[in-house]
Amino acid sequence: MLDETLLDDPDALSRVDRRGLLRGAAEAGARVRTAARHAAEAGVTELNPEGRPRSIMVAGPGTASAGVADLVAALAGASAPVARLHSTGVAAAAGAYRWTLPGWAGSVDLLLITTTDGSEPGLALLAEQAYRRGVTVAAVAPERSPLAEAVTSTHGLVVPMAVAPHELTDEEAQEASPAALWALLTPLLALLDRVGLVTAPADALQRIADRLDRTAERCGPAVATYGNPAKTLAAELADTLPLVWTEGALAAPVGRRFATVLAELAGRPAFAAELPEALAAHRVLLSGDFAGGADPDDFFRDRVDEAQALHARVVLLRDRPAGGLTAAPAARELALSHDTTISELEPEDTTAGNGNGTSTGDDPTAPGTGPAAPGNGPAGESPAAPGPGPGTVRDGATDLEGLAELLAITDFAAVYLALTSRLHTT
Repeated sequence: MLDETLLDDPDALSRVDRRGLLRGAAEAGARVRTAARHAAEAGVTELNPEGRPRSIMVAGPGTASAGVADLVAALAGASAPVARLHSTGVAAAAGAYRWTLPGWAGSVDLLLITTTDGSEPGLALLAEQAYRRGVTVAAVAPERSPLAEAVTSTHGLVVPMAVAPHELTDEEAQEASPAALWALLTPLLALLDRVGLVTAPADALQRIADRLDRTAERCGPAVATYGNPAKTLAAELADTLPLVWTEGALAAPVGRRFATVLAELAGRPAFAAELPEALAAHRVLLSGDFAGGADPDDFFRDRVDEAQALHARVVLLRDRPAGGLTAAPAARELALSHDTTISELEPEDTTAGNGNGTSTGDDPTAPGTGPAAPGNGPAGESPAAPGPGPGTVRDGATDLEGLAELLAITDFAAVYLALTSRLHTT
C-alpha cells in the first residue's frame, strides 16, 4: 500500500531512502559523463576496428546487466544479432553463477561482460574461455576487481565502472541504484559506436546526460506531485496491477525494465508486453479478477488506512515512432471498454518544439500538438490527445535521448513506489 503523504514530503522521503535510491536516480546524468570519460581513458574512442562483429554476446548478473543486454539488442537492431548469455548455478550469489559460450562463438564475435560486483569467478572463467576461442572481450566492471584483472590478463578491454564516492562503502546502494544501468551501458555505447553498430558519439552521450539531468529536475523529490511525472505515475499505480504496454523498438526494453524494477525495488507485480501482441496477451487480465478501473477520484482516496482491491491499470510507453502506423488507439479502446484506466508516457518531442513531455495520441493532421494529459506531465489519462505524425525526423542520437527520458521517469516512479510502500515505511 502506498503512503501518499510521503510523496510531497522530501525530508520524509530522504529518511526512508536508506539505500540511496533517489540519489542514484538523480545521479544518472553524472554517471553517464563519468562513464564516458572512463571509456575514453580506456582507449575506446581511439579504437580502429577492421569491421563489424558477426554477433554480440552479453553476460552479467543482476537487473542492471539484464537491462544492458536488452537495450543493446534494441539499439543494434538488424546490424548484428545480440544474444544474452544467461547464467546457471545453485544460488543467486557471485560465487555460484556460471556462464558458457555458445558452440558457434568464434573469432568474428564480440563478448561484452557487465557487472557491478566483479568478483564472480564464473565471469572470469567465461573471459578465459572466450580468449581460447578467439572471441574479442570487452568488460565494464569495478576497477581492480578480480574480473577486471582476468580480462586484462587475457588481452581484453576493460573499462572501470563509474561509481559515486558514497558507493565505495555501500555495496547494497550501488547494486540497487538506477544509475548502475548507465554506469554499465554508457561505455558499451561508446564501443558500439566505434564498431559501427550504434550512433553514439561523444556529443550524443553528453546530450543523453543533459536529458537525464533535465528529467531528474522534473522528477525530483522537491517537485510536487501535480507537476512531477514520476510521482504522478507512482500515485496512479498505487494498489493496481500495472500492465505495461510498449510501442516502438526502444520503448520495449524500457517497459520490461520497468516491470522488473517494480518487482525488485517496490515488491509490486507487473506485466510487460509489446503492442499489438499485448492486446491479445493481456485481454483476459482486463476482464477477469483484475478488471474494473478505479473511480476518477481515486487519486485523492486515503490508501494508508483503506484496503483496496487490486485492479489492472494500463501503462502505455511509446518512443514516438516516425511512421503513422500505431496500435495506440486500439490499446486505448480496449482498456476503456473494460473500464480500465490508462497512463501514457512519451519522451519530449524536441524536434517538433514540443518540450512538455506530455502523453499523446495519434492524429496525423496535428503532429506534436494537442491538449496535455491531466496533471500536466507525461503520465496521465488522455485517450485522444494527438501525437507526432508521419515523417518526423529521427536519428540515433535523438532516439537515445528519448530512451534516456523514459528510463529516468520510470526509474523514479519505481523508486517513489518503493519508498512510499509499507515495505519501507514500517
